[in-house]
Amino acid sequence: MLNSGNVHSVCHDSLFSNETNMNVKYFVDTTLEMIDNMIHFDERINFKKTQHDLITVGELLIDMISEDYSDHVDGGVYQKHFGGSPSNIVINTKRLGINSITASTVGDDGLGDFLTQHLQNVNVDTSNIQRDDDATSMVLINKSKSTPTPIFYRQADYHLQYNSKLGKGIQDSKIMHFTCWPISMEPARSTVEKCIKAAKANNLLIGFDPNYHPKLWKKNENGVEYIKSIMPYVDIVKPSLDDAERLFGEDDIENHIQQFLNVGAKLVILSLGKDGAVVSNGKETFRFPSLATEVTDTTGAGDAFWSGFYAALIKGNTVKEALQSGFAVSAYKLKYTGATVDLPKLEDIKNIYF
Repeated sequence: MLNSGNVHSVCHDSLFSNETNMNVKYFVDTTLEMIDNMIHFDERINFKKTQHDLITVGELLIDMISEDYSDHVDGGVYQKHFGGSPSNIVINTKRLGINSITASTVGDDGLGDFLTQHLQNVNVDTSNIQRDDDATSMVLINKSKSTPTPIFYRQADYHLQYNSKLGKGIQDSKIMHFTCWPISMEPARSTVEKCIKAAKANNLLIGFDPNYHPKLWKKNENGVEYIKSIMPYVDIVKPSLDDAERLFGEDDIENHIQQFLNVGAKLVILSLGKDGAVVSNGKETFRFPSLATEVTDTTGAGDAFWSGFYAALIKGNTVKEALQSGFAVSAYKLKYTGATVDLPKLEDIKNIYF
């Protein structure tokens, strides 16, 4: 189990969502007893014994990344890469030395085969990869040394369905991770809500990447308010400064962190790109510098951070030590092109940077 500060009492049959005047549903579950205990930097999380360490829920897609650096789509050459933030984390954490699985939907096509095979090549269990008649989703990205601007082509990814196999995968895991992608469209949104409910019932640690982008949401939906409504049900969030500004408007770093804490997050990791991150649990706040000395491509840097962080938690590190490991893995990834790279074991990366 998680340490006693993260115990929740759950009744199983009354999950519901409230309609708003913007035609978007808030996520609300009055049966979840929210115990607002802090995640301390010096604690080691006592996880229960499970078959899997981590389950991610969300997008599995193709990243088409330009060969040349550019801020515009200018007709250059693009290369096909494995992509989708939750799936990147599964690949990374598997290489770092923990057991991870993902629940995603791809098209019943050659690109779906490519993505599934890529997972199988690193011995990831693909039994929760669902296939759909729509085409595999894709993102067009220009290689960048700053924050890349993506163009989204979405089809199969948001058709993820909750089923008994997915429920079993959550039950057999220690940590659940998801992003804004699946909650931006139905039916994946309802699937994630059910996953959160199952994760709470089985006392998982829940990480959420609030990578809100308005282009992923329908024009008549208030995605910002929905995302805020889901915060009390997660433990850890890692927004970028851009994410924070999209959700709360322009503000200073201290206020942005407080805004995430105010809506229910237990630990806020505010990413500042080349300037590292500021992390707070509401009582203590630490600034972590970036460890990157060479930047070739920023695609997947945030996923690499999550990967190092989760792997270190599973391996028994304190929260603060796990944060440092996250920055080390991110720095290692930044030297290479693509969302995932051939990472060594976590211990080897730590030896490079510490």
